[in-house]
Amino acid sequence: MLFNSFTFMIFLPVVFLLYWFVFKPLKWQNLLILVASYVFYGWWDWRFLILIVITSLSSYVSGLLIERYEGRRRWQRVVSAANIVLNLSILAAFKYFNFFVDSLGAALALMGITVDWPTMHIILPVGISFYTFQALSYSIDVYAHRIKPTRDIIAFFSFISFFPQLVAGPIERATNLLPQMLGKRTFDYSMAVDGLRQMLWGFFKKLIIADTCAEVVNQTWDGLSYATGMSLFVSSLLFTFQIYADFSGYSDIAIGCAKLFGFKLTTNFKVPYFSRNVREFWRRWHITLMNWFTQYVYFPLGGSRRSRARTILNTLIVFALSGLWHGADWTFVLWGLYHALLFIPLILWGGQRYKDTVAHGRCLPTLREFASMLVTFLLVNFGWVLFRAPDFASFCDFTSRLFSPSLLSVQGLTMKMATTLMWCVGLVVVEWLQRERQHVLQIDGYRIFSLQATRLALYALLVFLIFYFAGQVQTFIYFQF
Repeated sequence: MLFNSFTFMIFLPVVFLLYWFVFKPLKWQNLLILVASYVFYGWWDWRFLILIVITSLSSYVSGLLIERYEGRRRWQRVVSAANIVLNLSILAAFKYFNFFVDSLGAALALMGITVDWPTMHIILPVGISFYTFQALSYSIDVYAHRIKPTRDIIAFFSFISFFPQLVAGPIERATNLLPQMLGKRTFDYSMAVDGLRQMLWGFFKKLIIADTCAEVVNQTWDGLSYATGMSLFVSSLLFTFQIYADFSGYSDIAIGCAKLFGFKLTTNFKVPYFSRNVREFWRRWHITLMNWFTQYVYFPLGGSRRSRARTILNTLIVFALSGLWHGADWTFVLWGLYHALLFIPLILWGGQRYKDTVAHGRCLPTLREFASMLVTFLLVNFGWVLFRAPDFASFCDFTSRLFSPSLLSVQGLTMKMATTLMWCVGLVVVEWLQRERQHVLQIDGYRIFSLQATRLALYALLVFLIFYFAGQVQTFIYFQF
């Protein structure tokens, strides 16, 4: 079920009313969440619910067995490893089988060995990477004694399949979401209202910014052989905003939706395009995924506690795996390695670890801050070209046409490109003004919005813009991951 669908517009209020007014006891609320989540996910294809049940059950049982074998570290290690292998095997079979077969066949062909291995027509289950990582974090944290295993199977299954963030995150760790599933929840009016505001802003970013950008970007890639350098550069900018508005828009909708039911999910984006170096960018972009890789891959490999050479190797591994997580194609792996290479100068010669938001307490950045943000943005923007390319040959074609004399000409630009770019500029301005807040529509403290009438007028304006200017509806980009 899509957030931006008429079905969801009916589904959400029905579940909300049942949750707060009918299923009041905690266990019944969790059961409703579980049933609603399975309906939400099964709307695409009910057969994939079997995979979620297997993942949930194996992780639940592994937690209990790890507790049972307390004091017998070897058996705990076996149980934890078995659960990890099982869940990663399911993920690999559905997402990476053909990729590995084709890659091995190509490698053998380079050595003069021809093989004709069969591939399978496998439908990729929506969001399998997200809920698999969420389940793995639980068993690993139980093994590491960061959390105690739960015996409440309904609460646990609800934690794995919680519908607001089931198919595209945020990737919640059990230490944050599971205790909320196990604790009594009461309706908080201010929290619910803030959730609706965040959802509205998420829908605006998705339907106005992302979907409008997608139309131009798709046309450019479809007509790549006729595009000029300047049109390709503008298209690359539009995809940079498309993927941000699409994914952060989903996260806003998910986080806001969870607030309606009394849950606080982890922030997944913090104005990443205002970052002053690549390290800061990855502290602000898809935060829950990078936290997952940092906690469960980077630190176990040794992190930055050893030599610089080992730190660089660990960084390369993490970003290569991060790229592969995004998709079964070498372009994603290369995209990950590209970002790892951008990290290497920061490792070798140091780079400031920014913990505050740029221009904190000031209206405008300094010239140095602006230059740092611009350079970082352009480096990230170039990486998104590789991310968007259907294959490496298309990426090479794109870049060769991009860096051509036509880059300095306005030939090839269209009015659609210009108007879409203006939407993106508007997004940048608004998010800059609200960069210190969780989302743009947290407007408390502004004198102009002190009256309820002005706030309602703003919300009405956004709704009007969504219905009037929304582009052709596009599937959320991260559903494929």
